[in-house]
Amino acid sequence: MTKRRVTSSFPQPTASEITPASVAADRRNVLKLLAAGGAGPVVAAWAARDAKASMVQAPGKFAALPGHKTKVAGATLNAELTPYTHAAGYNNFYEFGLDKSDPARYASAMTLRPWQVQVEGLVHKPGVWDLDDLLKLSLMEERIYRLRCVEAWSMVIPWVGYSLSKLIERVQPMGSAKYVEFVTQADPQTMRGLRSGVLDWPYTEGLRLDEAMHPLTLLAFGMYGEVLPHQNGAPVRLVVPWKYGFKSAKSLVKIRFVEHMPATAWNKAARHEYGFYSNVNPDVPHRRWSQAQERVIGQGGLFAPKRRTELFNGYAEQVAQLYTGMDLRRNF
Repeated sequence: MTKRRVTSSFPQPTASEITPASVAADRRNVLKLLAAGGAGPVVAAWAARDAKASMVQAPGKFAALPGHKTKVAGATLNAELTPYTHAAGYNNFYEFGLDKSDPARYASAMTLRPWQVQVEGLVHKPGVWDLDDLLKLSLMEERIYRLRCVEAWSMVIPWVGYSLSKLIERVQPMGSAKYVEFVTQADPQTMRGLRSGVLDWPYTEGLRLDEAMHPLTLLAFGMYGEVLPHQNGAPVRLVVPWKYGFKSAKSLVKIRFVEHMPATAWNKAARHEYGFYSNVNPDVPHRRWSQAQERVIGQGGLFAPKRRTELFNGYAEQVAQLYTGMDLRRNF
């Protein structure tokens, strides 16, 4: 049977076609797309998911990156792993396009060597870290986390990396540092999605310093025992398992320590729908769909039973103390 790609409904404009009005229209359209995804994908798009995943090669294509057994509490989820082809073939990485298969199709154009991450701001030891130095900074661990997308689907992925706190301890934040801002790669030569203007590029995210220091917050360099595929945020990304997936910024190029809450990509695009914290909370619906349940990618098809979403994505025992006394509905 011939495999047909289900494409995004949004055309890719040329540079001369990008205007303030077109950028605003792009943002409205992508929010509509997310609404459809969160409420439940259309049958045709869901059926095409398996075809998209089949275009992704199984493990063995990339260099091995084994992880040691972790001692971090809650970091080894006892659940069925998402098949690699789905985890590497069904992605949101808008720098390469809005369709779920676009990252796997186009991200290989991104150059991963040389790669550096600049650490700056309110730290005693700012500087530029080469990828090789980051790889040697700490013992690599395997962390099996549930990834919960704001679109109401989830995966279980075995990541390889180490706690972000290992790097933070090296750079020694000043007492005035309260937040950490993450800036991602934005190369118009290799990232065709930057032409759409859907978000304010480069993609930025942020955490409170205590969130960034939590041992579950992972600086990831691999998954499934290999280095990260381009489409999954290579060569280094963030993974914050108790928050919606868009908080886990991919392809990091800058980590900045600041005093005030930083502006973040989705919060700037739709402030009333994507809060700064974005903790997984089944009792706080998105404005256009419920977050009470999620579809587990790779387990059954369109009509498979949904999974009940857990507070903090199931990591409440480890992270709830970070938010003691906070109104989680107001601070969503």
